[in-house]
Amino acid sequence: MSKCLITCDCGGSQAIDADGLEQTTGLGVKRPCTALCTREIETAAKAMTEGDAIICCGQETRVFTELAEELGLDEPAFLDLRDRAGWSDDPAPKLPKMSALVAEATLPAPAAKSVDVISEGLCLILGPAETALAAAEQLKDHLGVTVLLADPQDVPDSRDYDAVTGMLRSATGALGGFRVTFDGLRQVEPAGRGPLTLTPPRDGAQSDCDMILDLRGPAHPPLFPAHEKREGYLRADPGSPAAVAAAVMAASHLVGTFEKPLYVRTEPLLCAHSRAGQTGCTRCLDLCPTGAISPEGEYVSVDPMVCAGCGACSAACPSGAISYDAPPVDLTMRRVQTLAKAYLDAGGNAPRLLVTGAHGAEMVRLAARHGRGLPADVIPMEVDAVNSFGHAEMLAALAAGFANVTVMPTPGTDRDALAAQVALVTAIVDGAVSVLDTPDPDAMTEALYGAEPPAPRANPVRPLGSRRQIARSTAKALRPEAEMLALPEGAPYGAVLVDTDACTLCLSCVSLCPSGALGDNPDLPQLRFQEDACLQCGLCVNICPETAITLEPRLNLTPQALEQVVLHEEEPFPCIECGTLFGVKSTIERITAKLEGHSMYKNPQAIRMIQMCDDCRVNAQYHADNSPLRGPDRPRVRTTDDYLSKRRDH
Repeated sequence: MSKCLITCDCGGSQAIDADGLEQTTGLGVKRPCTALCTREIETAAKAMTEGDAIICCGQETRVFTELAEELGLDEPAFLDLRDRAGWSDDPAPKLPKMSALVAEATLPAPAAKSVDVISEGLCLILGPAETALAAAEQLKDHLGVTVLLADPQDVPDSRDYDAVTGMLRSATGALGGFRVTFDGLRQVEPAGRGPLTLTPPRDGAQSDCDMILDLRGPAHPPLFPAHEKREGYLRADPGSPAAVAAAVMAASHLVGTFEKPLYVRTEPLLCAHSRAGQTGCTRCLDLCPTGAISPEGEYVSVDPMVCAGCGACSAACPSGAISYDAPPVDLTMRRVQTLAKAYLDAGGNAPRLLVTGAHGAEMVRLAARHGRGLPADVIPMEVDAVNSFGHAEMLAALAAGFANVTVMPTPGTDRDALAAQVALVTAIVDGAVSVLDTPDPDAMTEALYGAEPPAPRANPVRPLGSRRQIARSTAKALRPEAEMLALPEGAPYGAVLVDTDACTLCLSCVSLCPSGALGDNPDLPQLRFQEDACLQCGLCVNICPETAITLEPRLNLTPQALEQVVLHEEEPFPCIECGTLFGVKSTIERITAKLEGHSMYKNPQAIRMIQMCDDCRVNAQYHADNSPLRGPDRPRVRTTDDYLSKRRDH
């Protein structure tokens, strides 16, 4: 059964072109209601009962969800056309924009991936005695509470919860799996009469808990980087009773089974972090605010319990070893391409893409209700993590037909990481991407209305493939006249430059190159390079014993970037015994010259061995007079005649 749009003009405050939407989207569109959530709610009930209905109202989702529960039906799909398109002071037609939003809403999305996290309610409370003990009194009936105190005299007589003394050395983990280490830990010894006694202090004591309530205040640093993103870690200033009360309330609800989204997907074989003990790419390690990413030999690993899903690692990863998966990167690509195509197919011209998070989406709603709303050519696209919308996604949006892309960071967005991605796109297509960083809905709309009308993109393209493949294809489409584009430092595209005077063709760089961009020729002393495969990870620079390699960030859009080119080659050396080509002539000659005066090479035969191939060298060593491979003459084999000659009867 085909999907059906149930629209509403919200008391006549917006215009819905039902016939136009039906024609541009290919979906069934009912005559717009005026009060779908109140007087005409029977229309919604009938549509949900009859088939696959999409309720075009974002404000009253609670009403329609409760209606579906009463009818024994699944929750319907929702689509907000009013706040994102209908409520706007722009007199231009809204049909192309609404068509684009409908097309995006009907895209099939894979089910979200998650893992269950179980919290049994074991809570560790840190802080001054007065505040921590008061919090423990409030939580003792809901959680298993342990209070860490500094002074043994503050230990209460009450045994409704545990109280210990000591100092917290370290803490790791997240909700449902914290591991804490104490120094000088002393626990209550409950036996005996009189005041409670404590056990002797113990260093390095470890324990587990499900959550940590940190009430130590701003004088003490947080236990974790980006602590506000660490689930199960609640921090409040003891000088603010409201903040402490909110933290205590939040802690009381952290009991049970929770779904932890799996934000990223990893492909260790693609990782270019290190090889043979040499460090290469560290982009994700440098960006991760929570410390969820750590080295694991030649690749990096992600702790899914600590990962907060900011997405910066996915945007910066040059190889695709880490990619955002909530939702997957390919769905984000399909969304931007679908929005652009549907807008253009519906008669629109030069659309602008506004990328927002949940914070920006709320600003759009506020601007629609209380301000001018969005311009008719601005299409909002809400993403779960703004930092996951990197240079490849921006380029894909521009190539698909968007005239420009505006990104609105959320309060938790890493501005530096976003700026690096914008700078990379700007080096390819100048002026096409901008950042609108404001918490004011009115300032947002003024900036969007005040921008110069952009020129439309010619010949939109919608390539498929990995993020690297899409970025290269879209850059070529956006800059068809360009051959070589200079990129900022740290870009994941570029060339390897070799100082041929210093290079000895040892090929150490070839053996460690994680992407195969550097290669050799099994028949000749050559160093080959394929530029489109280079990740600019720096492993070749770090491993080169002659410091003959440097990196040049750039984007080569010529066909030569897809081919192997020779960076350095030399004449091979022929074995002086059999003539087999081996090694490099200049290297053999240089080694020979350096060793001629050495005491171990006074014998001309020793010098000659340097100029032999492997087989001839072994053979010469074996047959040399002073060869360590030679032993005494083997004993003569005894024959039958030897035995018979000793018999007396012969």
